[in-house]
Amino acid sequence: MPRITPVNIEDLPLALGAGIAHARNSGVLSTPVPVQVWAHRPPLAQAWLATLQTFHDHALLSERERELIRLKIASVTQCQACQLARKSETISEEDIACLSTDDARFTTRESAALDFAGKFAGDYMAIDDVSYIQLQNHFSTAEIVELNMYCALMLAGGRMTYVQEAYE
Repeated sequence: MPRITPVNIEDLPLALGAGIAHARNSGVLSTPVPVQVWAHRPPLAQAWLATLQTFHDHALLSERERELIRLKIASVTQCQACQLARKSETISEEDIACLSTDDARFTTRESAALDFAGKFAGDYMAIDDVSYIQLQNHFSTAEIVELNMYCALMLAGGRMTYVQEAYE
C-alpha cells in the first residue's frame, strides 16, 4: 500500500489521465500507481510523465541500452519494484541475471553504459575525466548527455517510487 494515497484514475485531470493511458500503452509505465501518487501535484506529475515519454519516443540511446541502464541502477539501489518491472522485451532473464560490464553478452557500448550507470547509482565520486573519455569512445556528446539525464531520472524516480511505496 502506498504511503501516500494515490489519486483515483477517474479523479485525475483529463490530460494526466490520457498521459498515463498513453504511457501504459507504449510501455513507459508498467503501473500507473507512482503517477497517481504524484497526481496530488498534477502539473509536476504531468511534467515527470512527459519527460519519461520523451525519453521513450525520442531517445538517442536504444531501448535495450535504456532498459539495461534502468535495471543496473535498480540492482545497485536494490529497488525490488524496479528490479521486477520489465519495460523491454529486448532484455532476457540471462541479461538481467548478469548485468556485468565484462560479460560477452553485452556490446562494448552496452558495457560502457552499464559501467557508467553502476557508478552513477553507487559510486558517483568515481566518475572522473577518464570516465568521460571512455564514454566518448562509444557515444556522441548528445548521447553522453542523454545517458547522464536518463541515469538521473531512473535513480530519482526509482528512489521516489520506493520510499513512497508507490508500486503494486
